[in-house]
Amino acid sequence: MSSEVPAQYRRVLSGMRPTGNLHLGHYHGVLKNWLELQQEYKCYFFVADWHALTTHYDNPSIIADSTLNMVIDWLAAGVDHGLADLFIQSSIPEHAELHLLLSMMTPLGWLERVPSYKDQQERLKEKDLATYGFLGYPLLQSADILMYKAGLVPVGADQVAHVELTREVARRFNHLYGGEPDFEEKAEIAIKKMGKKNAKMFNKLRNAYQENGDQEALAVARALLEAQQNITVGDKERLFGYLEGSGRVILPEPKALLTKASKMPGLDGQKMSKSYGNTIALRDKVEDVEKKLRTMPTDPARVRLTDVGDPAKCPVWQFHEVYSNEEVCEWVQNGCKTACIGCLDCKAPVIEAVLRELKPMQERAAEYTQQPDLVRSIINEGTEKARDVAKETLDEVKEAMSMKLL
Repeated sequence: MSSEVPAQYRRVLSGMRPTGNLHLGHYHGVLKNWLELQQEYKCYFFVADWHALTTHYDNPSIIADSTLNMVIDWLAAGVDHGLADLFIQSSIPEHAELHLLLSMMTPLGWLERVPSYKDQQERLKEKDLATYGFLGYPLLQSADILMYKAGLVPVGADQVAHVELTREVARRFNHLYGGEPDFEEKAEIAIKKMGKKNAKMFNKLRNAYQENGDQEALAVARALLEAQQNITVGDKERLFGYLEGSGRVILPEPKALLTKASKMPGLDGQKMSKSYGNTIALRDKVEDVEKKLRTMPTDPARVRLTDVGDPAKCPVWQFHEVYSNEEVCEWVQNGCKTACIGCLDCKAPVIEAVLRELKPMQERAAEYTQQPDLVRSIINEGTEKARDVAKETLDEVKEAMSMKLL
């Protein structure tokens, strides 16, 4: 990671809802991405149990039962608690308080137009989602992100609108509450703390941006601010706002870090999802994995062994695209189209590859399962670190909103 990357964009936040066993779709779609991000950024990964309540409020026991197991699966998959802070959302009440404060200034129409609001109501017709919590959950997501001033939020394409809402909320908050008394005077004092040479350069770059819209000057000025050791975090935030011609930037706007769509299919060729009943759980027994893969549907045209098939019409081929090398894929294509191999023959390399991938994760999961106190200790440690950051942010927010009286 380049040292020129602004501090804001060195923080990543991501969470998962504890609503059941994690499966290969979670591993390929989320966890593998986390393993890469933790090597490059400061990461906060959290169990989104309050978010789970928005759709499982009538069956909260599944949330409690899934929480510890989900963290075990994270650790087993390779998430490193030495590199990332792992915590449970509801263990940090500051999330709820920030959500409440943000709700006071967020227009209702912003929440109603979030695409997933109506989409999920339509998709989950069996649930009564006409609740305040469900309407407000995108704003709770905004609070989660803004609490840690996360600059990057890894999301799929369907979640980009949530990050955009967060950007709008941050922008509105800074506009309403960033205009502190004597802002310009405090900004000028902060500039002097940078030293004569840096102060002169900053003012030159600021003028170039504000008078001529010079984006390069803006980028250089931001990098200059990030490198300063003689000014406080508050002064940096103040000068970021002064640089851009606004008030103090209390809540930085995050960016969506678009993740690659998971290519992990379900057993029936659809997206792997618990709601479709087509999953392979990360801790499924070997015999269960083998049975699920052996009984997968194949190309319906292959009724008999001698019938030729088309891999493009077979869910098993999608597994080969994830797990098999070029040589095996070529063998499958030729063998299926000429009826030289049977469907069970075709499935054999997939079964072997899936079991090989799951084995080390399952071994580590078994170790952590035998040490629940260690897992709780990891969560508690992550919670303490995250809460320290959350308290600082909430203090700034409350002070800006004139709610910090003592």
